[in-house]
Amino acid sequence: MAGPLPIGDPAPADGKLPAQSKVGAAERSFHAYVHIPFCRVRCGYCDFNTYTASELEGAKQSDYTDVLISEILFSAKVLEQSGLPKRKLSTVFFGGGTPTLLPAADLVRILKALDSAFEIYSAAEITTEANPDTVTREYLDQLRAGGFNRISFGMQSAVPEVLATLERTHNPENVALGVAAAKELGLKVSVDLIYGAPGETLEQWQQSIESAIGMNPDHISAYALIVEEGTKLARQIKSGQLSEPDEDLQADKYELADQLLAKAGFGWYEVSNWANGVENSSAHNLSYWNSQDWWGYGPGAHSHIGGVRWWNVKHPSAYAAKLADGSSPAAGRETLGERTRLEERVLLEIRVSEGMSIELAKQANPNAAKLIAGFIADELVEPKSAIGGVIKLTLKGRLLADSLVRQLLAD
Repeated sequence: MAGPLPIGDPAPADGKLPAQSKVGAAERSFHAYVHIPFCRVRCGYCDFNTYTASELEGAKQSDYTDVLISEILFSAKVLEQSGLPKRKLSTVFFGGGTPTLLPAADLVRILKALDSAFEIYSAAEITTEANPDTVTREYLDQLRAGGFNRISFGMQSAVPEVLATLERTHNPENVALGVAAAKELGLKVSVDLIYGAPGETLEQWQQSIESAIGMNPDHISAYALIVEEGTKLARQIKSGQLSEPDEDLQADKYELADQLLAKAGFGWYEVSNWANGVENSSAHNLSYWNSQDWWGYGPGAHSHIGGVRWWNVKHPSAYAAKLADGSSPAAGRETLGERTRLEERVLLEIRVSEGMSIELAKQANPNAAKLIAGFIADELVEPKSAIGGVIKLTLKGRLLADSLVRQLLAD
């Protein structure tokens, strides 16, 4: 189970949104995130809001689809009563947990409920994450027939020893089988990798990258392992059972990934994401980085509409109980001020390959021009782009993106 929820203001039982949420809504796209909080086992590094069978405390996995659909109906009513314009969904993303622990028919039923409530654009990107051990060709075909067009496989590593350290239980060979089946069915495919597991060598990481490339996916994500407080992995490192990830080695692994992926035709479009062609970038991920609107469904899910952010209660039992009472499942919310929204734009937009406007940086910091000149001198920002008014990170700049943001947002 994930750590504590953020501290915010109480969320009204009727879920009604403040007037701020309506401002500019017609110019923003609308998206849905669907959280499926179930896992067969808990990975040692995971800090997501997920539950194994022994942690459900009376909640039934078999009831979950109906409960989640009740939040979809609730959300449609809230948005209408709050005066927001009716907008179609541009993307839908099923994450977890392990969405594919539910029957394919259940995922399709949730998707149809979203389409009924809001209508989904015909060209919308519809993705589900998948554990390679939980899908078959028949399962994937049911998803395709039901409207899904993209599958994101949790690969993490191609090396059994690394998977064991991460406590990932899937068979590495099943990743390639799942990717091949999905591509044969005409689905777009992404694979997710994690680098920096304790004991992972540069050679093992290269093996994972080359294995992923060899599957010919459309998209590859590569995330540095973050040791989250409260996880089993954090306890193992604290006790000395496992070594802490080495920052210099992490940087070497990122550079190696970028080199190998570029050679294979993948271009980076966000610090941790590469696509084989611009058309294969994740439209759903880009909606987050571009501060669009989304409703997050499910226990612990976060939502954002027009600078209003809220988060649902964490446990499936509490989530179901609130919805059964006709109440919002939100545990709390916050209305972001102008400065906070500006800071978040800087934090997010600097990470994408299209870059961030220098004017935005100047709004955040009156000394931005001087800072950016320093970034150029240190080879962190592309000089030609900066002359054109856009901050685009170099490879070295991507490695230090968080540091650049801190400097730009410093008082």
